[in-house]
Amino acid sequence: QVQLVESGGGLVQSGGSLRLSCAASGRTFSLYAVGWFRQAPGKERVFAARITWSGGRTYYADSVKGRFFISRDNAKNTVYLQMNSLKPEDTAVYYCVAMRSGASYDYWGQGTQVTVSS
Repeated sequence: QVQLVESGGGLVQSGGSLRLSCAASGRTFSLYAVGWFRQAPGKERVFAARITWSGGRTYYADSVKGRFFISRDNAKNTVYLQMNSLKPEDTAVYYCVAMRSGASYDYWGQGTQVTVSS
């Protein structure tokens, strides 16, 4: 089992930056990848970014590419999402997710609210 706890959300001005953290615990050695989804008010939860646990290979949704950067510190069992050039449309609850394989997102954090003001 893997547990995920997000932190770092909050209120930020449009154009600003924010860094989210996801602390993972449990059987993290078995993970294929960790990433982030987000859910804006009244909208579906959508993929934002992911990184493979061992190799650090990244993949981003087009909506965040060039602005958001995902990284991980395996020694600290922590994944980060550096969010730059934030826009009001980035306002959402951000969820840390973990994959046991490339087939599905098996574990989810509780979410952290990010609000971008205009």
